Amino acid sequence: MALSRLSGDEQGIILGQLRNTLEPRLAMYFSSASTELRPLLPPAVRQQLRADHEVAAALCVKMGMRSCKELREATEVECFDGGLSAGDLATLGKLGSVLPALETLTLYETSDSAGPDGVQRLAEGLVAGALPAVTHLKIYDMHVGDAGAWALAAALDRGALPRLEGLVLTDAAIGDEALVALAPALWRRPVLKHLYLCCNPFGDEGLAALVAPPPPAGTPPLPTGGLKKLRALHLDETQVSDAGCAALATALDSGALPALEHLTLAGIPASAAAIKAVREALERSRAEALARAERAAVAASAARELGRRRSQRLRGGERGTH
Repeated sequence: MALSRLSGDEQGIILGQLRNTLEPRLAMYFSSASTELRPLLPPAVRQQLRADHEVAAALCVKMGMRSCKELREATEVECFDGGLSAGDLATLGKLGSVLPALETLTLYETSDSAGPDGVQRLAEGLVAGALPAVTHLKIYDMHVGDAGAWALAAALDRGALPRLEGLVLTDAAIGDEALVALAPALWRRPVLKHLYLCCNPFGDEGLAALVAPPPPAGTPPLPTGGLKKLRALHLDETQVSDAGCAALATALDSGALPALEHLTLAGIPASAAAIKAVREALERSRAEALARAERAAVAASAARELGRRRSQRLRGGERGTH
């Protein structure tokens, strides 16, 4: 089909696929081969694509990559104290849609080079479908704060990181307001299995919003399956006190966290009695999960046996007709 017959939106989709910052030569090759593509890639657009590619190449060097090709094909990226700036993180966010193979992204930065809005700018660049294969996002010692939490929640809700199973946000300046903002988006990710929130200043309000959050006014209702697959929750060195522990114990007893197996609460201001109550609630929850699994196994076995007997009766009936 001739490109001229396509709508402007359809032409835009084709152009968007060609304008890959990590592989700009594709656009150059196709525009040279097709007279119909040339108007979609005027000199100004080509120049911008080259400039964006240079910025991306510089980011790759900072992240320890030898080339943009290496980043494009990587399944795991770990950047430890690379001196990433807020601009670098904004660039990385924009590249999220052209990193189809990436499964684990780890960012560790103790220098404060990204400033207070680096993670926020990273999240703001993640469009719908960005980082499509990432199952684990790990951010250590980088400021997230309220604005970053809102931006990350918005990115998740618009469809970025669709396969996210593990989220690490440690020493990220996440207070109560930030966790209240982020919690609903996490509840809308029913495949989430691991959540590490250690060394953050949130307390009882934030934890209560995470383990049993009410639907915020004007937002979509929370799914019944929220956090149903969460296996690990790490809350060490936070400000959770007795009230937060009580909310967590109630959530465990109510079945809100049926898959939870690992829970850490070291270094929190809660009393020993409150922490013990949570531990006991976790044991009860795990025992109930085991009982459910056993009942399901018995039911499945019974169903198989019933099917076998029905099959035998049908075969016997068929033989009786001859």
